[in-house]
Amino acid sequence: MTDWLGPNEWTALLLSLKVAFWATVFSLPVGFVVAYALARGQFFGRGALNVLVHLPLVMPPVVTGYLLLLGFGRSGPLGAVFEDLFGLIFAFRWTGAALAAAIMGFPLMVRAMRLSIEAVDAGLEEAATTLGASRLRILRTITVPLAWPGILAGAVLGFAKGMGEFGATVTFVSNIPGQTQTLALSIDTLLEMPGGEPLALRLAIVSIAIAAVALILSEMLAQRVTNRRTG
Repeated sequence: MTDWLGPNEWTALLLSLKVAFWATVFSLPVGFVVAYALARGQFFGRGALNVLVHLPLVMPPVVTGYLLLLGFGRSGPLGAVFEDLFGLIFAFRWTGAALAAAIMGFPLMVRAMRLSIEAVDAGLEEAATTLGASRLRILRTITVPLAWPGILAGAVLGFAKGMGEFGATVTFVSNIPGQTQTLALSIDTLLEMPGGEPLALRLAIVSIAIAAVALILSEMLAQRVTNRRTG
């Protein structure tokens, strides 16, 4: 297997896994809060929040990447704050690729979790409130367990989007081998090189296999949770 891909391709694969993993880890809690607010909340600006969440889904990825560069570049307002306070640099670093992946996968993640939360019987939550349960306890014992399959689906969608993200990533962090060249960028580079098609095909097969494994694992976990709840 080590001879099937070259060193640069292995680097791109491992970098993609790291980018997708951290993008999912950091966006999942935020995504759940937003999904819960959209599913259960009634507040001023709810429609605007819904539009804002789904904008990356309908905007050209290059535009999203350009906005990220303006905001999170080293001279951007948010980029300067993160660098000064945490020493975290996004532009032209793998952390920027993770940020771009998180932003692009966020709408898919939120939508999956929102639909799952909306499917939870609100009467159960109201009954628990009547019995004196706190909002946090209701979330922990009712909402999250019942919505867990949707939360898993959202995590898988976010991870898969992170693995395949291209437009926003190349605009925000460029295509630097060993630094920001993810799986999708590596495939694009190989397709532009004479004789690079065989390696590009191998990387495509690997990406399909990773996505399939992630989907199978999420289905197994969701089914296990469902069986435990009904059993």
